[in-house]
Amino acid sequence: MPPTDPSQLVSWLYLDMNSFFASVEQELDPALRGRPVAVVPVRAESTCCIAVSYEGKACGVKTGTLVREARRLCPGIRFIVGDHANYVRCHNSIVEAVESCVPVEAVCSIDEIACRLTGRQRDAGVAAALAQEIKAKIKSSVGSSLKCSIGLGPNRYLAKIAADMNKPDGFTVLRPADLPAALLPLPLRDLPGIGARMEVRLNAKGIFTMERLLSLSARELREAWGSVVGEEMWHLLRGEDIAAKTGEQKSISHSHVLPPELRSGQNALRVLKKLTDKAAARLRQQGFYASGISIYARLTGQDGWKAGCSVMETQDTLVFINAVREMWKEIPRGQVFAVGVALGGLVPEALHAPSLFEDGRGGRLYHTLDQLNARFGKDVLHYGATHESAAVPLRIAFTRIPDPSEL
Repeated sequence: MPPTDPSQLVSWLYLDMNSFFASVEQELDPALRGRPVAVVPVRAESTCCIAVSYEGKACGVKTGTLVREARRLCPGIRFIVGDHANYVRCHNSIVEAVESCVPVEAVCSIDEIACRLTGRQRDAGVAAALAQEIKAKIKSSVGSSLKCSIGLGPNRYLAKIAADMNKPDGFTVLRPADLPAALLPLPLRDLPGIGARMEVRLNAKGIFTMERLLSLSARELREAWGSVVGEEMWHLLRGEDIAAKTGEQKSISHSHVLPPELRSGQNALRVLKKLTDKAAARLRQQGFYASGISIYARLTGQDGWKAGCSVMETQDTLVFINAVREMWKEIPRGQVFAVGVALGGLVPEALHAPSLFEDGRGGRLYHTLDQLNARFGKDVLHYGATHESAAVPLRIAFTRIPDPSEL
């Protein structure tokens, strides 16, 4: 039995693969092991590194460093054009390895996994042994070059922070009894959810340190953040697991019965994309990310048709619309008289784990569109992705882990 003192228990295990893409390349090619490696999208001096091995990082090369600058900082660095198919296969093997030790609660990104702990697993000692078992399993069944940092915490957010505190190949435990002392040395930017823009906003309100941040009340932190995310952050930093509270809302959905003139396949798809756009706007307004999307249709003389897929946690309308477009290809023939969409796997903004390639410009774009539509009227601006586009080859994916059939 785990200890009865709640201050000693952990409830989440968070796994973060270290320099994942570069490590996969080193695993695939033994000649690269122990050498500085950078993964790039194309062979060009003007492009940037999208992943860097720890040998390269030791020379000052980082994710986002231009190739020509990386070459200057580390003359012996090897540049490898990324093959996402390899990364997806490796990701799937890692998930399988983790699942053999403990159930996976959420695949947060291609290189991050969250597991909810139950029963005896919540004992910090038992959970620590479980973490070492996972590391050993990945090494033996996936590859010795693939290392991960694992964090334990009373909630998913703190477990993620713990995983970031000791890299590479690290292990850190944050128990409720360790709070807030263990967080005080951290810079604000070490907290998921505090990027450059949010740091500027907090600094403008006199918040420069973790000590100051933690001294605020839930109401003050909400005001500082400018949204309910600040209040959620207050609870998370104190070890509360708010997932149960926010989890009451399972999905965000919209549906519509089509008038006769819109019951052809392409017209029905256009309506479905519009519903998806509305659902995505609601998702952002309510402060969630979604990790799944499903659609359904009712066809004349047939049973209802449904389809669904997983996506990387996102708020991006275009990701959802592209998923809808792909799923719609499988709809049976017939006249469609009702369509609907649901965004599921909701994750509060404070718990969102940005992917390796999450582009802040996209987020700023759709939030700006939301603000303009709210100010000047619905649909003053809208996405051009409501019409079909040509198929494109598989690239480095950051919003969705492709199905094996796509590789």
